[in-house]
Amino acid sequence: MRSVVLGGAGFIGAHLARRLLAEGRQVTVVDDFSRGARDATLDELRAGGADVVSADLTRVESWASLGQDWDEVYHLVAVVGVRNVERDPLRCLRVNTVTALHLIDWVPPAARVFYASTSEVYAGGVESGLVAVPTAEDALVAVPHPTAPRAAYAVSKLWGEAALAHAGAARGFAWVTGRFHNVYGPRMGMDHVVPEMLSRAGGGESPFRVWGAGQTRAFCYVDDAVEAVLRLMGTPTATGRTVHIGTDVETSITDLAGLVLETVGVHPPLQPLPAPEGSVSRRCPDITLLRSLTGYAPAVGLDEGVLRTWRWYSDSDSDAAAPPPRPIATLAPTA
Repeated sequence: MRSVVLGGAGFIGAHLARRLLAEGRQVTVVDDFSRGARDATLDELRAGGADVVSADLTRVESWASLGQDWDEVYHLVAVVGVRNVERDPLRCLRVNTVTALHLIDWVPPAARVFYASTSEVYAGGVESGLVAVPTAEDALVAVPHPTAPRAAYAVSKLWGEAALAHAGAARGFAWVTGRFHNVYGPRMGMDHVVPEMLSRAGGGESPFRVWGAGQTRAFCYVDDAVEAVLRLMGTPTATGRTVHIGTDVETSITDLAGLVLETVGVHPPLQPLPAPEGSVSRRCPDITLLRSLTGYAPAVGLDEGVLRTWRWYSDSDSDAAAPPPRPIATLAPTA
């Protein structure tokens, strides 16, 4: 089976490519490397047999060069991360929508497509009290302030969901959309709450700052997210569906901070701080549909996932002996 992972040098994309190789697929990773790293992980993918292609997928000629001989297409191309989006919302809109448009114009007729979306498409409904938590797929999608810089990501992904659905219906190709919810793990960069907290804890910060201490999230370890993606792609009854991907165990940011400190082995006092502007107060998916379609159940608990992430960022197999990662972050993390 031939699989192409678009955005495959990024966080979820690289973990997905590794898993596809392990299952015997012929894998091609495509990325423009504007954020995806040329690192040991990419070397590992090459050593495992993956082809790695550098291409700007906002350019139509890049798609033509990919050819049509694909069984599976995983579209994870996007400008993501609150700081990246707020820094250049127009780029976010352009990259996320133009690449999705090129995708639906290019899709090989026999290929099955996975489109990566986000819980942000309905986050405004949660804050407006119009959407219940845990949240199901049929919840009202709402972007109350579409011209706000941070909204660019939600708007672009909502557009992509609609475009894929209409194109699939018009052209008859098979697709499934997965809405990721707070996926974390090794190699995700430092602009996210779990590695950011680990970095500050390892650097000895005291008091330990906790932005949005009363907010909650349902954190999904990346291996579980990849398992959900593969199950959806292997389930014919998931075709044409939008399905939430994540866990349904809700954790407060204060409890996450406590777990991080315990994992690192430090015990500073906590300093609660206001939540980052525009962040949703609660996020937790209802994964009933994912379970019923695929039999999926998260396998990696938050304590184990945070430990694995700490070990990776510490570049050591022993959490006891691991040196602290480089301390960063004077800004609030994103979640």
